[in-house]
Amino acid sequence: MRTTLLRYATPLITGLFLVSLVSGIALFFHVGSAYFHSMHEWLSMVLIAPFILHIWKNWRAFLNYFKRSAMPIALVASLAGGVAFAWPVLNAPAGAPGGRPEFALLRAVQSAPISHVAPLFGTNEDDFAEGLRARGFTVVSTDDTLNGIAKASGKSSGDIAAALVDYKSVAQ
Repeated sequence: MRTTLLRYATPLITGLFLVSLVSGIALFFHVGSAYFHSMHEWLSMVLIAPFILHIWKNWRAFLNYFKRSAMPIALVASLAGGVAFAWPVLNAPAGAPGGRPEFALLRAVQSAPISHVAPLFGTNEDDFAEGLRARGFTVVSTDDTLNGIAKASGKSSGDIAAALVDYKSVAQ
């Protein structure tokens, strides 16, 4: 069994890397995102197992890379690249623009009063408020924001987002 796993480690890395390469390029250029997003995420996770097997199989050769400067330089450069992309998001003040557009849209909707949000759901503010009350939220005024309603109800912004999804699915 061990021999078989080690025999397929490098070919699996190659195959899964090619899938990751093609799906990553497609995602970068926003081509077929619906097809490639889950594939890219899941098969990149699967790639971890053959990678570990490959390192295990070639452990001595792997350690030799650390005797020269190439490996430490490459690892530091890779880490710096990752930090460069993450740094602006990590240091952004709460509620700052950035991140995924769908989350920005959700934040905008949750920060708006019911009177502005209700038309998005094809209803008036009073019916929308009643729908939230039916889902266990405390609505005092249609001028309340969705986040304010969630907080007043002892619930999270995720809870009210789930209620919005439920509200929309029932309304259809």
